[in-house]
Amino acid sequence: MAKPKKQPRPKAITPKGFRDYFGSEVTQRTEMLRTIAGVYHRYGFDALESSAVETVEALGKFLPDVDRPNEGVFAWQEFDEGGNGDWMALRYDLTAPLARVYAQHRNDLPTPYRRYAMGPVWRNEKPGPGRYRQFYQCDADTVGTASMAADAEICAMLSDTLETVGIPRGDYLVRVNNRKVLNGVLEAMGLGEDQTARDNVLRTIDKFDKVGEQGVRELLTKGRLDASGAFIDGVGLSEDQAEPVIAFLTSKAADTAGTLANLRAAVGDNKTGADGIAELEHIGELLDAGGYGADRIEIDPSVVRGLGYYTGPVYEAELTFEIFDEKGRKRQFGSVAGGGRYDDLVKRFTGQEVPATGISIGVDRLLAALREKGRVRAVEHGPVVVTVMDRDRMADYQAMVAELRNAGIRAEVYLGNPKNFGNQLKYADRRNSPVAIIEGGDEKAKGIVQIKDLILGAKIAESATLEEWKERPSQFEVPRGDLVAKVREILASQSGQG
Repeated sequence: MAKPKKQPRPKAITPKGFRDYFGSEVTQRTEMLRTIAGVYHRYGFDALESSAVETVEALGKFLPDVDRPNEGVFAWQEFDEGGNGDWMALRYDLTAPLARVYAQHRNDLPTPYRRYAMGPVWRNEKPGPGRYRQFYQCDADTVGTASMAADAEICAMLSDTLETVGIPRGDYLVRVNNRKVLNGVLEAMGLGEDQTARDNVLRTIDKFDKVGEQGVRELLTKGRLDASGAFIDGVGLSEDQAEPVIAFLTSKAADTAGTLANLRAAVGDNKTGADGIAELEHIGELLDAGGYGADRIEIDPSVVRGLGYYTGPVYEAELTFEIFDEKGRKRQFGSVAGGGRYDDLVKRFTGQEVPATGISIGVDRLLAALREKGRVRAVEHGPVVVTVMDRDRMADYQAMVAELRNAGIRAEVYLGNPKNFGNQLKYADRRNSPVAIIEGGDEKAKGIVQIKDLILGAKIAESATLEEWKERPSQFEVPRGDLVAKVREILASQSGQG
C-alpha cells in the first residue's frame, strides 16, 4: 500500500501587499483616530460604521485601478445553484458605501446628513514600497446640500484636524480646485464628449509637478524625451488646443484674486468653467470669514483628484516639510488627504440628484509624517511587570497587580516559568516595561517591596562605574502600602525624561 503523501505545512508569510501591525503601531493609530474623531465630532458630524463588504453593483464604475483583476477590488461571486449569485467586493473606499447607506436609509436620516467613518479599505492594486493593499481611511462627508459652505467647512475642518494631531501651521497646506473649471478648459479645447482624449489630458495634467510647464506642453502635443532618453508619445493635440491647459495650470498667482482672474482668462466664456470659478470665489470668501488664510488653505489650479466621481470643488492636504527618501535625496512629504464634491454618486441609487462633499485622510501616511516630525514616540512603554519569586504566593502578586490596575496603571503578573529570575527581567526588557516589582519571602516578612526603575537602570548600565552600579540608584525599597504611590512617582519621572 502506497504511503500517504504528507501534507506540506503552510508557509507563515504575510500575503503580498499586506502587513501585520504590532503593539505601539496599533496604539498610535487608535489614538490618532480618537483625536481626529474628536475634531469631526466638534464640527457636528456623527459616526457611521458600514459593512466592509458591498455588492460590486453598489460600488459602481468608480473603481481605482481598472488595469488590475476585478477592476481594482477584491471580488467574489456568492454561491448560487443557478450560478447567478451576487458579486461581492471588499470596499475600496468609505465614500461609495456612504452613497449606498444614504440611499437606503434617507427617509430616516436628517438632511443634510453629516457623518464620519473610520476603518480599513482594500484595493487590488500592484503593491510597492509603502503601498499596501489594505490601509486605513478616516472620512467626513456632508450629504444633501449644494451649498459651498459645506465645502468650505470641510476644508476648515481638515486644517484644524492636521493642527490638532500635531502638524504645525506652516508644515501643511490645504489646496483647493474645482473640476468644473477643468471641465470648462476641456470643453474650450473642443474635448467635451471625447472621453478618451479627456482621460489622456487629465493623466498628462497630473504630471505637471514632475515635468513642469514645458514637459506638459510636449506631452499634450508631439511627445517628449524623458530623463532616461526614452521617447514618450504625446496626446497629439495642436499647440492651440494645448494652450488652454497650460494657461489653466499656470494660473496660480500671488493671491486668490489674481488666481481667479487668470482662471477666467483660461476658460474664456465657457459657462461650466465660469460656474466653477464662482464656486471657488465663494469658498474663498467663507474661509476668509472664518480666519483661514492662504497660509493654511489656498486656491491651486494644479490639484486634480483622480477618482471619476468628483463633480465640483476638490481638495488635497499636502505636507510641505522635507524628508529624505530611501536614496538620501530631499523631497517633500506630499499628500496625506484628499476629497471633493460628488453630486452624482447617490443619484445612481435614487434617480434623483443628491449633492454631497467630503474628505478622506490617509491615516497611515499621516502617522508616518508625525513620526518624521518626532510627534509620535516610535516605541511606547510596556506594562509594569510584577515578578514571581514564589509560585505558591501567586495570590499576593495578583493582589499587587489589581491595585496597580485599579489606580489606572498598566500592569501584568509574569505568567511564564518563574524558576529563573533573570528570565523574568529579560521578559520585562522585551516588553519595554518601565518598572519591575519584586517581593520575595524576606520582603514579604518585612512588609516591603523592591521597585526597579528599568528605564533608569538601562541608562546607568550604559555608563556607570562598578561603585555606582553597586549603589543601585535605580532600585527602591518601599513599604508595601506605598507600592502604587512609588510606581506613579517613577512613571512620572520617566515621562518627564521622555
